[in-house]
Amino acid sequence: MANSEPVTYGGWQSEKSGFMGRLSGPGFALVAAASISALIPINLGSWSAALVCVPVSLLLLLLALGRVMGLSADEWIVLAVRHQIAVSKKRNLFFSGAFAPSSKTTGEQPMDLPGVLARLRILQAPDGLGGQLGVAHDPVTGVYTAVARITFPGLALVDNDKQDARVAAWAGLLRSFCTEDSPIVRIAVHQRCLPDDGAALRSWTARHITSDAPAAAVTALAEVMEGAGPAATSRETYLSVTMSASRARLAIKGAGGGQVGAAAVLVRETTAMLGSLSTASLQVVEWLSPRAVAQTVRTAYDPDAQLTLATRNAAAEEKDWTGTAPGVDPALAGPAAAETGWGTYRHDGAWTVTYQVRTWPQSEVYATFLQPLLRPRRNARRSMSLIYEPIGPRRARQELAREKAKRNSARQLRAKTGRDESEDERREAGIARTQDAARAAGQGVVRMTAVLAVTVTDVGELETACAELQADAAASGLELRRMWGAQDVGFAASALPLGQGLPDRRMGF
Repeated sequence: MANSEPVTYGGWQSEKSGFMGRLSGPGFALVAAASISALIPINLGSWSAALVCVPVSLLLLLLALGRVMGLSADEWIVLAVRHQIAVSKKRNLFFSGAFAPSSKTTGEQPMDLPGVLARLRILQAPDGLGGQLGVAHDPVTGVYTAVARITFPGLALVDNDKQDARVAAWAGLLRSFCTEDSPIVRIAVHQRCLPDDGAALRSWTARHITSDAPAAAVTALAEVMEGAGPAATSRETYLSVTMSASRARLAIKGAGGGQVGAAAVLVRETTAMLGSLSTASLQVVEWLSPRAVAQTVRTAYDPDAQLTLATRNAAAEEKDWTGTAPGVDPALAGPAAAETGWGTYRHDGAWTVTYQVRTWPQSEVYATFLQPLLRPRRNARRSMSLIYEPIGPRRARQELAREKAKRNSARQLRAKTGRDESEDERREAGIARTQDAARAAGQGVVRMTAVLAVTVTDVGELETACAELQADAAASGLELRRMWGAQDVGFAASALPLGQGLPDRRMGF
């Protein structure tokens, strides 16, 4: 018998990573300085000293404890100073091509990407099926990422039992990596929703219409495509799997060592995932080749290249095609130029604004609550990355125990000082206990975040597109925060399916 009531979900817990309580390191230093400043007049017994020190102490406390748009004043200052230093040294500007330095060993130019992506290299590895797999390698953090293009039938048009089964299967996939010895350290789902003017469809139709086709049918087909093409939107969904070389060092050594061995181990891990992905109704269309990975990067930086590449790729499927191979050369994946602003990121002929989800729904929600975020828009393209980092049992136990201890200490302190406990604090304490009980029962614990980007090719439509995104996020019960001073980092995480991960500590975006 089908379940008449859909399952609801909730219990998201914000990560606490303050140096002392909710204070950052600079914030704690400001509070300490304020306390010392307030004690100086008492120690000196001077009213004139109090007239100077007390206002200074209040100002320091305001900088440490006052919050604007979720950030304290000291965090805003750190962001502003860091951004101004980058601007003064022109680190916020990027130029590719002839301006890129050549390799000292080979004399060739490396893959040309800006900012945090400059260190990435796209490697090539056999996929075990006769094809080639593109692997994004970050030599600084020692991780290897494979990207798959996937399809998903969705949740909106199925009954409640199928919805619950698909969500449970995805949860089971994530839980399978919450082990101490799992080499997979990050899984990210990336989806793009972008306008499509139908150029690729018209190109394909023109090549396949036969010379003896009825004139009336050709005319009718042209009229349909002319009207429906520009109103269409296309979606691309990718799954990225990131492996840590340090966690898989024994397996890599057994596979031959080095980058070749690491790529072989990653291919083995991705092959083992296929059954679990199928159970969750995720169908892998293809594991991207190096040129396909480069194409996803290129089309994110240059949206106008999407139509050209789609048309060329469609033509390349013809048997007699002798032109350029599908995809993009990895050396040409990056933008021609990019500029990081305080609240925007300009790349080639487009502008992007990136947001991070800072507050998830406080109430119980259905499995389809994220649908409004990728609602088709004709004036802008949207991208969203859901990033998961599985946590091993030992670390999960430590983290949850630390979280419970902090909350219990705060509750005891409030009880001693006679302050009432708010409903929000009671709810957070209850969620912490529920999570710890679920962990003890064998459930997995993951760090999770969502990063969104909205991109336009007409700067006059940027703020309208941003307002629409924020309205749709509010409809989903989400609180977004613009990633001020870190738009290039946000773009790499939200607009590209390269599995860029969470920071070790929360950054002040």
